[in-house]
This record gives sequence, structure tokens and C-alpha cells, in this order.
Amino acid sequence: MFWRRNRKARRAVRSRNAISRNLLALDAALDSALYNLGFTLADRWERAIIFFRRFRFTGWRRGVFEILGEGMTLGAVGSVALLALAMPAFEDTKGNWRAQDDFAVTFLDRYGNEIGQRGLLQRDSVTVEDMPDHVIQAVLATEDRRFFEHFGIDFLGLFRALSENVRAQGVVQGGSTLTQQLAKNLFLSNERTIERKIREAFLALWLESNLSKREILQLYLDRAYMGGGTFGINAAANFYFGKDIRDVTLAEAAMLAGLFKAPTKYAPHLDLPAARARANVVLSNMVEAGFMSEGLVLPARLNPAATIDRAKIKSPDYFLDWAFEEVRRIARNSPVHSLVAQTTIDMNIQQAAEESLEFHLRKFGKDMHASQGAIVTLESDGAVRAMVGGRDYGESQFNRATRASRQPGSSFKPYIYALAMERGMTPQTLVSDGPISWGNWSPKNYGRSFSGRMTLETALLRSINTVPVRLVKEKLTTAPVVALAHAMGVESELSTHKTMVLGTSGMTVLDQATGYNVFANGGYSGTRHAIMRLTSHHGQVIYDRGRANHVPTQVLSEQAVASMNSIMVQNPERGTGRRGALPGIRSASKTGTTQAYRDAWYVGYTGNYTTAVWIGNDDFSPTKDMTGGTVPAMVWQRVMAYAHQGVELRPIPGVENPFLSPEAVAKAHAEQQKLAEANAETSRPAAMPSRLTVEMNGALTDLQIRLLAAPQPIAANAKTIKGPERLSAVAEETMRR
Repeated sequence: MFWRRNRKARRAVRSRNAISRNLLALDAALDSALYNLGFTLADRWERAIIFFRRFRFTGWRRGVFEILGEGMTLGAVGSVALLALAMPAFEDTKGNWRAQDDFAVTFLDRYGNEIGQRGLLQRDSVTVEDMPDHVIQAVLATEDRRFFEHFGIDFLGLFRALSENVRAQGVVQGGSTLTQQLAKNLFLSNERTIERKIREAFLALWLESNLSKREILQLYLDRAYMGGGTFGINAAANFYFGKDIRDVTLAEAAMLAGLFKAPTKYAPHLDLPAARARANVVLSNMVEAGFMSEGLVLPARLNPAATIDRAKIKSPDYFLDWAFEEVRRIARNSPVHSLVAQTTIDMNIQQAAEESLEFHLRKFGKDMHASQGAIVTLESDGAVRAMVGGRDYGESQFNRATRASRQPGSSFKPYIYALAMERGMTPQTLVSDGPISWGNWSPKNYGRSFSGRMTLETALLRSINTVPVRLVKEKLTTAPVVALAHAMGVESELSTHKTMVLGTSGMTVLDQATGYNVFANGGYSGTRHAIMRLTSHHGQVIYDRGRANHVPTQVLSEQAVASMNSIMVQNPERGTGRRGALPGIRSASKTGTTQAYRDAWYVGYTGNYTTAVWIGNDDFSPTKDMTGGTVPAMVWQRVMAYAHQGVELRPIPGVENPFLSPEAVAKAHAEQQKLAEANAETSRPAAMPSRLTVEMNGALTDLQIRLLAAPQPIAANAKTIKGPERLSAVAEETMRR
């Protein structure tokens, strides 16, 4: 028994010893393996260090390689960022972007006069192979000499343009290729921003990878705007010379090629000497490019092209683009696509608006760092009487009146006050103008001061910021304000963020005119529209707005409208809108200026018309202290002064004494005459029919005072408007926002 137990014990000892030996062997193996691995790695690391020492640089070489390394890193990050900016532009390439509209529309103004065309009849295409060689040569010599050598972006051309611009100390030559210009025409607007240039470059690369050079050139010649409301080089040849592009001479081809740069500036039916001078430059380009010798172009220089007679009235192209969209909506289900559209446009007011904008931007734009503007004029039923989408349609087809979303600033405040009046408040309701915080936002007034308790009337006239913020925070909330603005006709998407109270949510000029038109129309919202009647070329009526039973919607009560109008009529008389005051005519308005003076607005109305004016820059750069009560007010004043000639004056709804008293007219006459004498250099107002002497103005003013004093209704007459120098007078006092 003892023996058996002893044997079991010895077996257990042997097992433990065997396990110990095995564990020791495993430990030794692991130690050896780890040692060998570490030795091997250290050896290889040493070898790597020795190898890379061959590439070690010191001194200036090291600096060069560090710069190159940083450049590659930044380049990679920058490429990703640029691609991210460009990606939204490619959304437009997904559909059938080559398709052209099958509508052919001839447009008439409100009186039945032809004002332009849109659609297929403007784009009769002729293939590149069928065009004369000198046409293609003239275009390429002027627009892109290396067209068949680059891949969409011409870095050599960019460097050459940069060198020329530096040498000339100004912009004398562009670096965009023909493909880049096509990308802009097809997919982008003309706003001058870095983002747009980035998208243009990427889209040019996309076009080059998806189309042949011949297809790119064909699209460019067919889609480019050529002035006179024409698109495409063949349509331009027919418009200017009355012939097909296949038949144009060298002189005519040079004139057409010169239009691509600035079609409005060099349009021969508007400025034939400028068009011929530009054609001469094109001929020189053809010689420099080696396409022709001086001897071949000499006959074209000696015998420049002559155009057929065309009316001098400019086509309202921004309006026609917008009206064309309305035609397509109205007639999308009609089997007839060749149409005649009678529009709402009044070409007299349109020309006055165009000339007023251009005059004031030429006079004040450079000093105040403002380069662009937009205007919309509506009648009470929503009919668009004038639309200016920019200074030059040939340079930029981007319609700033309908497509540019800009912050309205203080000109948004009437929507808030209108809701307050609708909720039962009055102009005499007292509200505190004091410090207020809404979360982490603490808005301040323009003068950085507070005035304590004041009426809503005073707050709106002084454009106080804290009062509307307090109203919305404590009583109204933002959602009902947005709902009311949309009900009044604003179609832009508005934010419900708290800062929208001070006009930080973008709106279009057309939105502003539509919204304010409710105040002029007694609280009723009339749908803005451009088309009165659509017929086929055979007289078949497709659409008649007069029969369409468009019933206006009441969105504000009479009491709310009367309260708002009683406040805003004081703005041109003693508020921030005094430069917009109309001689002898009562108007209501509100000015607006955004942060850093990026946007300046003047939106106002009479009983007859509502007009919205915006001034700023396409690239959102700040102006130089431009407020809504300065240049925008002067632009508005000139347009509206002309628009009210020869019309019966209608009162602003709910306003006591809607017509100025004889004493007020006499005072306005004296003030306007004094200011006119101080600004004698101011030229005549836009589209003014005649120039009146001071003596004639005095007699006419006396007549006006007697008429206004009479009890019978007043009808305005062209002669009641003050003299030319008075319409453009500039007030001396400094205006607040």
C-alpha cells in the first residue's frame, strides 16, 4: 500500500518536472525569437537610416525640399477644397443640358409694339463646316487662339494675359478660354466671384472630356448672346446684316466676332463707330494670329461693314428672359409653341429706369465702390412695368432683379411692423428701446445708443433695431413674420432664425417690390406677372389674363394698412428717405442697409406704382458707406418722377391728405430749386421729353398750386413735374439708415 502511494507521488513529481522543462524551453524560445526580431529590426532600421542619409540635404537644398513638401501638402488639400466648391455645378450636367427650348415667342409691350424675341427663331444653327473660314478665324483669333491646343484651361494664355495686364496696369486682356466661356454660358451666372471661376474651370475640363472640339465650338457659336436680343452668330448675322452667316463678308465677320466680348457695348445698331473700331481690332488679331496677311484684311479696313436699319430702342432683355419663363409655364400644355406675347412692360418707364441706374452709378459708383444695381416697378395689380436686372445685359445675363438673393437690412422691418399692426397694435403703441439679448445675440442700434420708451411710429422712422427684435422675441415670434411675408408675395425662402428680424435672410428685388405693393394696394396681394395675353401667329388666343379671373387676396386688414402707410409716408418727408421725395406727389418708403454696407435698398410706393431699388456689388464686397437713403433713393426718385407723368394720381390707402398741400408744394419747389442750383452739373433726368426753363417751371408750379388747392380730383400732367435739374438734385444732409 505504501509502495503504491509512493509511486503515484513520483509520477506527479515527474509530470511537474516535465511541465517545468517545457515551459522553460518555451520561454527560452520566446526570448530568443524576440531578441532575434529586435536585432533584425534594429539592423534593418540602421540600414534604412544609412540608405536615407544619401538623400539628406543641408543648407539651401533642405529649404527647397521643405518648401516643395509643404507645397505638395497644401496642393492636395487645396485640390480637395476646390473640387468640393465645384461639385454643385455638376448637378446641371446630369440632365439633357444640350436641349434647346422648342418655344418661339415674339414679345410686345403693353401698347402692342414689338420689343424682342426668344426661343428657336433666335437660334437657327448653321454647322461649323458650313460657315466661311474667315468667320471661324475671326472668332478664334479674338477669343481663343490656342483653342485646338489646350484641354479647356490655357495656362500659357493665363500667364500672357497676366503679363499684359501688369504691363498696362489694368485689365486689358482676359485669360478665359473659349471652353470656359461656354461653361459659363451653359451652366453659370456672370457674377464675378472666385467660386464661380473655380466652377467654370472644372466645368471646362468636363466639357473637354465629354465633347469634341468641333462640338464645343458649335455650341459656343450657337449659344452666345450677340446683342439686340439675339443668341447665336447666325441670328446675329440676320439681325444686323439681313443675311445668313454663310454669306457674310470679312468685314461683317470681324464685326460679329467683336460682339462676343461686350455685345451691348459694340452692338452696331446702337453704336456703329464703336462696332467698327472693335472690328478693326479683330482684323489686327487675325493678322497677329497668322490667319491672314495685312494685304488680305486691308479691303475690310477700308470698307467696314454697314448694318441694316434697326430701331434705337434697346430690348428689355432682363425682362424678356423672365417673361419667357412665364410663357413656358402658361403654355406648357398648349400644342402651339410659336406664340405672340403681349407683356406688361411700359418701355417709357423701362428706359427711364435703365438710364437712372446707369446715370447714378456712373456719377457715384466709383467713389462709393458700387458697381451694380437692379430695379423693379409694379402697378397695383402686380403688372411689371419695368425691370432692370443689371447695368449691361451683354456683359452679364444674370438677372439681379429676380435671381440675386440679397440681404434687405432695415427694409425688411415693415413686414414685422405690419404683423404687429395686424395683431392689434397701433403706431402710437409704446415699446422700449433698450438693451436686449436673445440667447447669445445682443443687437445694437445704428448709433450705438438707446432712447428708452418710444412709439412704433418713431421706432420705424428712426429705423431702431432693438424695437422689432423685442416685438418678435416677446410677442410675435419669427414663423408668423415669415408666413406674412410669403403671403404678401415674397417667394424667396426666408429663415426663421432670430437674426432674420434685422433683414439677414436673402430676398430678391422683385420680392421686395411685390411685398411693398400690398401696402399700396390696400392690403391686397396681386400676383406679379409679365404676360397679359398669348396668341398664336394666326391670332388664336392661348391665354388672356383679363379672362383668367385672377382675384387678389387680402393679406392685411384696412386698419393695419392705414397704420403702416401713415408711418411710411413720413419717411420721404422727414425720415431716412428724403432724397427719394417726389415733387408734388406723396410717397411712402423704407430704406435698408446691410452689414459693412454691402447692400443698399430703397423700396417705396405711391398710389400708382411700387418700385424697389438695390445697389451693391456682385462679389458681395462692401461699398463705401452707401446707405439706402443715398444713391438708391436718388435712383428711385428719378424713375418714379418720370413714371407719374401724364397719369391720374391715386391716393395711398388710409393716408389722410393723400395729396400735398399747396404750401408743401411751394416749399418743395423752393427746396428743389435751391438744391438744383447747388448741383447744376447734374444732367437731365432719364427719358425726359423736354427741357423746361426756370421761368416756365415757375409758371407751371404756380398752376400746380392752384390745381392742388381746388376741391376736384387731381390729374397729374407731364408739365407738373419740375425741371430737369430738379429731378436729380442731391440733398445736403447726411442720411441715416
